[in-house]
Amino acid sequence: MGIDSLIGGTIWDEYSQKVTDLMNNPRNMGEITEEEAAAMGAKLIVADFGAESCGDAVRLYWAVDPKTDIIKESKFKSFGCGTAIASSDTMAELCKGKTVQEAVKITNIDVEKAMRDTPDTPSVPPQKMHCSVMAYDVIKKAAAQYMNVDMESFEEEIIVCECARVSLSTLREVIRLNDLTTVEQITDYTKAGAFCKSCIKPGGHEEKDIYLVDLLEEYEKEKMAASATLGNDGEGVEFAKMTIVQKLKAVEKVIDDNIRQMLIMDGGDMEVLDIKENGENFDIYIRYLGACNGCASADTGTLFAIENILKEKLDPNIRVLPI
Repeated sequence: MGIDSLIGGTIWDEYSQKVTDLMNNPRNMGEITEEEAAAMGAKLIVADFGAESCGDAVRLYWAVDPKTDIIKESKFKSFGCGTAIASSDTMAELCKGKTVQEAVKITNIDVEKAMRDTPDTPSVPPQKMHCSVMAYDVIKKAAAQYMNVDMESFEEEIIVCECARVSLSTLREVIRLNDLTTVEQITDYTKAGAFCKSCIKPGGHEEKDIYLVDLLEEYEKEKMAASATLGNDGEGVEFAKMTIVQKLKAVEKVIDDNIRQMLIMDGGDMEVLDIKENGENFDIYIRYLGACNGCASADTGTLFAIENILKEKLDPNIRVLPI
């Protein structure tokens, strides 16, 4: 086997059989004329959309029943690569029989999945995912013309990853809720950055206004600012609003600064085992060590002193419970 055929085989292995078939034998390529639309009792819609990043373009034809908004016929012309032809053909097929309002909900992911041979195997290589995005965009363009609205009115949020249709608000929420620190983690959680990778950082297939690395940097700066303002141990935060880790650190600090040395002087010590919220109270479970374990005052005077200091320094609703 020659090197050219080996390389070619490797490339083609990344395309589904459906895609390769549609590249050569598209089902819906062509145009719909005014006369043909009129014969169907339909309104003709012609929409053009081009991808500046690769020079591909697609023209979509719809014959829409004005009484029901149902797309009675859908055809396309594509000016671009084979993947663009396959994606546009699949897009046109998915539009048939749907209302315009239903068709505008078809996403690029729907187009890509419809071209798969098996549900779990992508139909095209990641760098060609943008072709299905173009198919999605031309649907919005056609729907906007038919409904006489702005194309952007269909987009309610800023989309950072066009391939996986992941919005800015979703990415910010996922990053913060899961404390994500790498692009790989973002991709695992959301699929953003898994396809053409243009959304990861500048210099990719398409220029973006905001990238995944920008969101990670934004989150890191927020954490640093919060740490500088509140302190890693929660200093400056109300005890009730601290995380469990901050509560534990705050309790340990008060014990170290005000209590532990007195216990050690008498041959004893203590350790904090857990903190649990119990209604409006914060129950702090401790264990006495050394001479304090079994001491007569451990459950009376010593306990009251520990509890009173913690109440004074941290929160009046603290209760100390020895185990």
